[in-house]
Amino acid sequence: MSEERAVAALEASGIAYEITRHGPVGSHAEAARARGVTPDRIVKTLVVRRAEDDYVLVLVPGDRQISWPKLRTLLGVSRLSMPDAAVAQEATGYERGTITPFSATHAWPVVADERVTGTISIGAGAHGVGATLEAADAIVALAAGVADVTEAA
Repeated sequence: MSEERAVAALEASGIAYEITRHGPVGSHAEAARARGVTPDRIVKTLVVRRAEDDYVLVLVPGDRQISWPKLRTLLGVSRLSMPDAAVAQEATGYERGTITPFSATHAWPVVADERVTGTISIGAGAHGVGATLEAADAIVALAAGVADVTEAA
C-alpha cells in the first residue's frame, strides 16, 4: 500500500511528522483546513520530466506554481514537461494527488522552492492523507536543492 510505504519512509528518515487522515476533500483550501494549516503550507510534489526516463520532483507551495523559465535555468535544460498521470505514477509509484518525495519508487532528485519553509503538509501516499512536518527537516532528509523556482499562481 502506498500510504504504508510513505509512512515507513518518513519513520526511517528520523524526522518528526504527524499524519492526518481526512478523507476526500473538494479543494486545496478544504485540504488545508482539514490538515490545520494555511493553503500556502500545503506543499505539492510535482513530477517534472527532464528527458526520457529522467525526472525531478519539485516541491511547490500550494499558492504558487512552477516558473518554467526559472526551473529550466536552474536545471540547465531548454525543455521540461509534466508527464501525464500514468507516467507520473510509473515514475514515483504514487497516484497524482498522493505523490510524496518520501519513498518514491526511484530516488529522483528533489528541488524545493525557497518558499517551502516552516511547518508544511505534503502528500503521504494516499488520497486524503497528509504528513505535517518541518520543511527544513524534509529538505535535509531528501537532500533537496533549494531555489526560487515558482511564481504566484
